[in-house]
Amino acid sequence: MDWLPEVSAAILAAILAITLHEAAHGYAALAEGDPTAKENGRLSLNPLRHVDPVGTLMLPGFLVVSQLLAIGRVETLFGWAKPVPVDPFRMRDPRWGMVRVAAAGPAANFVLAFLAALLAHPLQWVAPAIPLDVADWLMRFLVLFIFANLLLGLFNLLPIPPLDGGRILVGVLPAALALPLARMERFGLLIVLLALVVLPQLPGGWDPVGWALRNVVAAAFRAVLMLAGHA
Repeated sequence: MDWLPEVSAAILAAILAITLHEAAHGYAALAEGDPTAKENGRLSLNPLRHVDPVGTLMLPGFLVVSQLLAIGRVETLFGWAKPVPVDPFRMRDPRWGMVRVAAAGPAANFVLAFLAALLAHPLQWVAPAIPLDVADWLMRFLVLFIFANLLLGLFNLLPIPPLDGGRILVGVLPAALALPLARMERFGLLIVLLALVVLPQLPGGWDPVGWALRNVVAAAFRAVLMLAGHA
């Protein structure tokens, strides 16, 4: 059961990062004048409200089981929460309102990562006064929470609709470029799955998205720790 602290900390960190990401979209939409998320009961910090049967349960479960059976380890894990419903036409400024709503999710993740890095300071101060295994689990959770938020925030900034980065790009580009990009949304998740799951399995193991995320997330992790005052 040595794996239990790591797994429990990782699961809790991921659930909180995803839940707060989705809630941020809903609260941002409400601030823009759109109460759709509130009317649908999605302005909630309850993770169960954001579970998508396919993206949160079936697909990650299939990827874990299939990879364990095929190669004995998990190299790729992908999924999504149930998107928070928003209606840009109920916003005061539909175009820029949607840009701000899309940006709210990643922005919330980056703020949470920084706050978690700050919380490591008081935890270090009180660690000698609490049981070692408790202090170790809390520090492990904070590290994984920082990582989960940075990974989720940066991944969602990829310029592919329906990811947040794609929707931001649709909002800021001229109509001649924005409309073709917006039409990609129906195929967006398929493109992401191909890039994350299929490309690394091709001869040569080409994994541009994974490589970029690993390197960018590592650099962002170091930057967050530095900004929070950690040596």
